[in-house]
Amino acid sequence: MQGFWSLDQGRSAMKVCYEIVPHDGGWAYRYDGVYSETFSTHDSALAAARFVALEQQVGGESAGISYQDEDSNWHEEYADGGDRPEAVILDAGGEPDIPDPGDEPNPHAA
Repeated sequence: MQGFWSLDQGRSAMKVCYEIVPHDGGWAYRYDGVYSETFSTHDSALAAARFVALEQQVGGESAGISYQDEDSNWHEEYADGGDRPEAVILDAGGEPDIPDPGDEPNPHAA
């Protein structure tokens, strides 16, 4: 399964999916076809993916944003800093791992 962004029915929350996969003689996490650095062990890649997934869910400050589209039209929108995606980790041969934002991220755990 590739990484994805999707809207849940009836909710505005997005989902981000990271996969733990073999890569360059080791292990990596992958999102939308893009690989992380290569880790020597599966557990190290999983710990790094959990760290990234937890960081993905940390809210920021709300702000107004403006951007120009491909037709040179300007748009103004409001970005809710608390509107963060749900991050999921798919591990080869395992069940989806949904990190709890209450967990302490520790990239050196494994």
